[in-house]
Amino acid sequence: MAYNEQLADKIREALADRDLPDVEEKKMFRGICFMVNGKMCVCASGDEMLCRIGPAYKDALEKPGVRGMIRNGKALKDFVFVSDEAMKTKTEFDNWIAQALAFNKFAKATKK
Repeated sequence: MAYNEQLADKIREALADRDLPDVEEKKMFRGICFMVNGKMCVCASGDEMLCRIGPAYKDALEKPGVRGMIRNGKALKDFVFVSDEAMKTKTEFDNWIAQALAFNKFAKATKK
């Protein structure tokens, strides 16, 4: 399944507006991920946005349109998939981006 290119462009613009020094795009998670400071931050995956928001993921799962990430049958902490339902407005969308960027400062980079 291809990723939603309009969503990817929206994420790209949101990150560019914040004038971040180290943003890289990589193909992964069935889409395109935006790495900030060498760490996965947010992705356009299918028609959803995958956000790495840290411990806040537990509360986020209570919101409509948000689901956890399952990999190899195991729920992953720190990550949530966000559907259109949970980011209808620009404010909601910007909030998800802000949460992902806030956690990025504390996230560990994947070992190479």
